[in-house]
Amino acid sequence: MEFTSDDARAHYDAVRAVLDGVVVGLDFDGTLSPVVDDPEAARLHPGAPGALLELAEVVRAVAVITGRPARQAIAMGDLDALGNAMLDRGAELFVFGQYGNERWSSTEQRIRSPRPPAGLATFERELPAVLRKAGAADAFIEEKGLAVAVHTRRMDDPAGALERLRGPVAELAARHHLSIEPGRNVVEVRSGDMHKGQAVRAFVAEQEATGIVFGGDDLGDIEAFEAVRALRADGLPGLVVCSASHEQPDLEELADVVVDGPAGVVDLLTRLALPVRH
Repeated sequence: MEFTSDDARAHYDAVRAVLDGVVVGLDFDGTLSPVVDDPEAARLHPGAPGALLELAEVVRAVAVITGRPARQAIAMGDLDALGNAMLDRGAELFVFGQYGNERWSSTEQRIRSPRPPAGLATFERELPAVLRKAGAADAFIEEKGLAVAVHTRRMDDPAGALERLRGPVAELAARHHLSIEPGRNVVEVRSGDMHKGQAVRAFVAEQEATGIVFGGDDLGDIEAFEAVRALRADGLPGLVVCSASHEQPDLEELADVVVDGPAGVVDLLTRLALPVRH
């Protein structure tokens, strides 16, 4: 765990001082789960369930805030079982899927989701032709219900393929009034009406939180980072955590704490859950 400045250490201490009212939001891929070539093979870091369970006992609430569909994240992370374990200890787990467009909680046990954005179905039908023209026909297309993700991680030159397809995919998305979200060897197309920053703000307000911690690793987490910093400027203790990777080093500049991938996130969560010494 590395603090990026003296102020960063002060932000960590401020959050720890009000821990029982703090909400914790965490991305899934690259933060709680190691990034893998096959998106459907992602699983939580082995230490994550235990660390989250211990943390939930000392904070106001814990949420997974992810670009994945909520149902997919719940299944891959076995989050329904983790949520039940939290309920047994008087705590609650939330999942905000597809950048906050979907919502699930361990108490409610059902997913609330809006309708897919207009234009997404037509975009998806036209996408293969655009990829072929960009020399990226082998890119993996992931249907998310409310979004479509185009992955290049499995290709021979992931970075080169992503560079070739990003512009054409963005143009196609714009024609259908959709937004793109670039990430680690992936570009996602969805409605721009909701992002993780709004999910963070809503979570803080709903829980009447006295502090906020958010951890992420990718470009889709930037709005959440910015939301924490804005809330902090308004007087709410907040901590921004970057799960570092060589693929997105620029995110470290926006963080208060930099950790070494999901293993480092687990270590940080464990530290946060330790009793505060007075």
